[in-house]
Amino acid sequence: MKQLLKQLFNNKKHFIRLILPLVTMIFAVSLFASPALATGVYQIPNLTESNHTWVLDQGEVISRINEGKISTDLENLAKQTGNEVRIVTIRKLDYGETPESFTKELFKKWFPTEEAKANQTLLMIDTLTNGTAIITGSKVKSLLTDSIAESVASETLSTPLRDGNKYNQAFLDASDRLVAVLSGEPDPGPPQIADTVQVEGTFKKAEETDQGNATAWVIGLLIAATIIPMATYYIYQVNQPSSDG
Repeated sequence: MKQLLKQLFNNKKHFIRLILPLVTMIFAVSLFASPALATGVYQIPNLTESNHTWVLDQGEVISRINEGKISTDLENLAKQTGNEVRIVTIRKLDYGETPESFTKELFKKWFPTEEAKANQTLLMIDTLTNGTAIITGSKVKSLLTDSIAESVASETLSTPLRDGNKYNQAFLDASDRLVAVLSGEPDPGPPQIADTVQVEGTFKKAEETDQGNATAWVIGLLIAATIIPMATYYIYQVNQPSSDG
């Protein structure tokens, strides 16, 4: 066995030179891949006369058909009432950013004056965490009160997401409710949540699966942390010149 290990590791310098770039690459990917997907307010394009965006789906969670329907409904709302709604999805927030802080900064960027803000509503979601936020201007609050606006973000938008990440349904529901309220119609309210009987099954829930995977990773890392130093020490001992020589 000792002779076999000597043969496997007698060229340890070559082995180390081979494996170090791979380890470095893995660490680099883990450190920098996720932040690269983060979105800051500075990356969001400005609104212009030629770029009169109603739906900005950077999270790519809304189908083209539904994005077109929502955009048409919001454009018609603006023409008929002067009240404008924008919907923004992003994949991930910058470090330290929250849905509320991001939405406030974007609201300021797109509508820099109080007059520009007055008839505006901005609804956003971070699809990594499904965190939502909504900001409204002063003139729409008589129709879209703060309590209704909060309900749109936390109930109308979030309920379909808790039921299997149904983004298209979530934004269609949120758009329909906002259009109704801002048109002066009665508030249709949040979606009705049907009571369901929990039937215990043999399949694991997603959270349990995720937890199991995380546990496996931790155990694997602990084993590696134990074995690698031992193997390194053994290799060192094997390659030392014999004292009998």
